Amino acid sequence: MKIICLIKYIPDVENFKYDYERNVLVRENVRMILNPDDACTVAFALKRKDQYPDTVIEVVTMAPQSIIPQLEDLLRLGVDHASLISDKAFVGSDTYVTSRILGRYLREASFDCILTGTHTLDGDTAHVPSQVAELLSLSQMSNVVEIDEAAFCRERAIVEAEEELTFGTYEIALPAVISLRKDRKYKLPYIRYEELSRDVKDRIQIIDNDVLGFAQEEVGIIGSLTQISSTFVKSMEKKKRIIVRNDDEGIDLVYSFLKERGFV
Repeated sequence: MKIICLIKYIPDVENFKYDYERNVLVRENVRMILNPDDACTVAFALKRKDQYPDTVIEVVTMAPQSIIPQLEDLLRLGVDHASLISDKAFVGSDTYVTSRILGRYLREASFDCILTGTHTLDGDTAHVPSQVAELLSLSQMSNVVEIDEAAFCRERAIVEAEEELTFGTYEIALPAVISLRKDRKYKLPYIRYEELSRDVKDRIQIIDNDVLGFAQEEVGIIGSLTQISSTFVKSMEKKKRIIVRNDDEGIDLVYSFLKERGFV
């Protein structure tokens, strides 16, 4: 069985740079980390490989070449191959163009299942997995919190996914795109000491636009259908915690709180 993990490296949220003229994140020479949801996909695939050693894992990412050391670490964990899609022409691509770029590579790749994360910390649109699936004419499921390991095979997968008010269990015919949500059930292992210095460069392939063949006006900022008009840092409001007693004063305070917000 071959699993492709579609992953993304994102700027460290504690120390990122932004190009305000072009409204794009600066990804060159910035500390990049593996998006948490995507880390879960690799963790599941590695767990599958531990149980079934003939499983083949390929990670695919669109990123600057500066993330090659991080890809090498994934290979040292047990991933078989890494494909890095990287070209200056792709800088500034929106989610639709990014999906087209990934889709063009994946259309020629062999796989039984594509695993992705559901959300990314730097964008959080959740567009790419479903758009890639649409371009490849595959089924897709988001917000998956667990994959039934016993039932997972070339023909099907049984998954548990978070819905708006509850959780649902679904059976999906493979190949398909399954998008996981960060969950403590799937955690990347540590690199074994004897693997730390292993040379794995020969298992990384770099794919540029000479291979994919997009016209200049199809990709990057020029080819993107959406443009960012402005950006801002998301503020997190710290909630005030109030503890009340079960007496008249506490009841009055709770009633006033609910009334102010239109609940009573």
